Amino acid sequence: MARGGHQERRERGGQGLARVAVVVRAGAAPLWWLGVFAAGIGVLVPGATGRRVGVTAGAALFLVAAAVVACARRKRYTALARGAARAGRYDVLQDRAVTVRTWRRGHRWWLLTAFAAALAGSLVVPAAGGMLLAGTGAGLRLKAVWLGRREQSGEALLWVRVDWLGRYGGAPAGKRVKGYRGTGVAAGDAAPGGARRRTAVLAQRAG
Repeated sequence: MARGGHQERRERGGQGLARVAVVVRAGAAPLWWLGVFAAGIGVLVPGATGRRVGVTAGAALFLVAAAVVACARRKRYTALARGAARAGRYDVLQDRAVTVRTWRRGHRWWLLTAFAAALAGSLVVPAAGGMLLAGTGAGLRLKAVWLGRREQSGEALLWVRVDWLGRYGGAPAGKRVKGYRGTGVAAGDAAPGGARRRTAVLAQRAG
């Protein structure tokens, strides 16, 4: 965009906005697949406890992790959603792919560390560490689905200022976040809940 356009947006208070549900959902797939991979490797060896004990423990850890992550900070998300202001004309909606890429690049070392820890745990207690990691990914997906239901019921998509997400592109309900902004359900290139929008025509700006 022309330099004058950037200047005009700054003068009128325009901000770059990222979808809240997309930020939440960004870590779901890598955590899930890294967890599945770690669990698959771990189950190949008997470990210290044996496969049966390990898989049983892993299943319990999966359910606990999914539930905890899915329910974490729901009150905070709800409060921010209730107070969402309408996005302005000069606010710029960040593409889904950009939001996902920013999150994954910012968390790549954390993901590798978590995978290494899960793999080590799965080798001691077969599959358990990997299933715990996969449960975390499942929990993020469930949280994104929950946000999508809120967006559908309220007929408004939720957005957060990009600069409030920090350098790692995460924490859409963190302390730095002062509030959300809302748009109509046709805005942006992600559907309610943060999944890819399937429609051919996408709105790129908030109206």
